Amino acid sequence: MDLFKGKTLVRKDGSECLADDALGSTKVVALYFSAHWCPPCRMFTPVLAEAYKEMKDESAASVEVIFVSSDRASNDMLSYMKESHGDWYAVKFGDPFQQELKTKYGISGIPTLIVVKRDGT
Repeated sequence: MDLFKGKTLVRKDGSECLADDALGSTKVVALYFSAHWCPPCRMFTPVLAEAYKEMKDESAASVEVIFVSSDRASNDMLSYMKESHGDWYAVKFGDPFQQELKTKYGISGIPTLIVVKRDGT
């Protein structure tokens, strides 16, 4: 089963897309739990963005990053994405799926990067 089946994701411009369309044939997903208000997150995000860009430049890597925000407002999340993130997607702000992912993977602090298969394992 696909962890993202039927889910909606957001681009850094605020537009929405279905996860199935966004992820295409991606086999591996890196879930990035982070927030703009978190100084360690703001230090790590540019490093992740550069690594992501290099992976995408070097090959048609079947890896995609999905941002799972802990920001306090939608505008904060979108500003953070525009300011620092790579060209990846995010779970829609306020979607219960954000908390489901945090619970499923035992996220107790940020930043955290979890790499999983499309089925969530």
